[in-house]
Amino acid sequence: PPPTPRSSLTAWLGPAIFLALLPIGDIMSRDPNPMRDIPSVSVLLALPAVSALVARWGHDLVVQGARRAAERARESILSGRVAPTDWEEEVTRSLSGLLDPSLVPVINASGVILHTNLGRAPLSRVALEAMASVAGGYSNLEYDLEEGRRGSRYLHAQSELRAVTGAESALVVNNNAAAVLLVLAALAQGREVVISRGQLVEIGGGFRIPEVMAQSGARLVEVGTTNRTYVEDYTRAAGDHTALFMYVHRSNFYQGGFVHEPGLEELARAAHEAGVGFFADVGSGALRDTAELGVAHEPTVQECLQAGADIVSFSGDKLLGGPQAGLIVGSEPYLEPLRRHPLMRALRVDKLTLAALQATLQQYRMGRERGSLPVWRMMSVSLAEIEARARAWQAALGVGEVRSSRAAVGGGSLPGQTLPTTVLALSSDSPSRLAKRLRIGRPPVVARVEDEAVLLDPRTVLEGQDEMLLGAVLRALEVTEEGMAPPSIDTEVTYTWQSW
Repeated sequence: PPPTPRSSLTAWLGPAIFLALLPIGDIMSRDPNPMRDIPSVSVLLALPAVSALVARWGHDLVVQGARRAAERARESILSGRVAPTDWEEEVTRSLSGLLDPSLVPVINASGVILHTNLGRAPLSRVALEAMASVAGGYSNLEYDLEEGRRGSRYLHAQSELRAVTGAESALVVNNNAAAVLLVLAALAQGREVVISRGQLVEIGGGFRIPEVMAQSGARLVEVGTTNRTYVEDYTRAAGDHTALFMYVHRSNFYQGGFVHEPGLEELARAAHEAGVGFFADVGSGALRDTAELGVAHEPTVQECLQAGADIVSFSGDKLLGGPQAGLIVGSEPYLEPLRRHPLMRALRVDKLTLAALQATLQQYRMGRERGSLPVWRMMSVSLAEIEARARAWQAALGVGEVRSSRAAVGGGSLPGQTLPTTVLALSSDSPSRLAKRLRIGRPPVVARVEDEAVLLDPRTVLEGQDEMLLGAVLRALEVTEEGMAPPSIDTEVTYTWQSW
């Protein structure tokens, strides 16, 4: 018999409901927990590419990489992102992150020559060669080869310091802050040090002269005012408990307008008439007249000694252009107590520092500092050469605008002084984002953002770095907003060793 309307509806709904429920059934048959898709460490280690990594880098390190890859996948799922599917790539990437050194070479395109955050003065080729010559084996660091007995490590740099500065004696410690601490502790502990209020400075990292004085055990005697101090202020403050008159060069800021302070010769003469020593801290460590480069004159170490200073301290990695060190020069009666002080051993430098320092100072003795020391070469390079380099970058990249700009010496030297330069300006919808892409690339490039553009300054990009710089810029310009994939582990290790 023909079907009734009710039976026709049932016959149609049955298959329809079955077909409609098929996707639901398929979903219900799946595992609702996506965390179960993350392989175990043992499964990851069995993957062919990961097994190859074990053979090359060792089991324990690759296990750490596998665990890190799994943890990153969990974090991705919990944040709503899709879990990775190429686990071999994930383990390789995680292992690369584990092997990445935290201290890496950086291309300085900022135009700041002595960039404190980027390690200040780059070392010269001769300094690097001197370090390599003593780093791989034994050396006569504290051994007198002629006498066959124990010697002094400080003799290795003392002769060069005496020859370059004209000082009677010299010492080396690990930085200029340590030099100031040692001088005050050895010569003024429990006694008074007279200093102008205008020179109670703070330098980077919260290093404050008054606090260092307190730590050394010396008693601070402030004279004058913030902006004006006279030599009479020092002489009136001198007494039976006075050990030193102290002069601190303001190397990271300057005063202008209604200001006055006595000259070095005045202070030295007043100190000696009062029967006390004169200590000059000229942290920037200039050994040559910076005025010859078209910037302000920075007091040189030689000038301080010639003016009558008994002790002069300064940095090795600023205008001197060498390794980080605190250099102390002066007359032997004042330096001998420093040499015997217990702090001397705590503040001493190693063989690499002494080798680099000796090689750097020898360049001054030979009159080659402008040609061989990167700091002086960057300060003295011609504007025409800088512009030619910027235009070559523009031609290679096919983008950017060549502009005139100013470069800074930086690093607590020549405050407020700049040098003319030429830069390549890269326009961007978000200059800060482009600058970040350059910083997180390989190699990292540090530029500066100015006038809605990212500026690349050839003055501070070292010779031989142009090709690496241009490659890094191209990658930063091409990267998507999602970010740039990190390079492979082989690229990382190769880059690190090539840079050294």
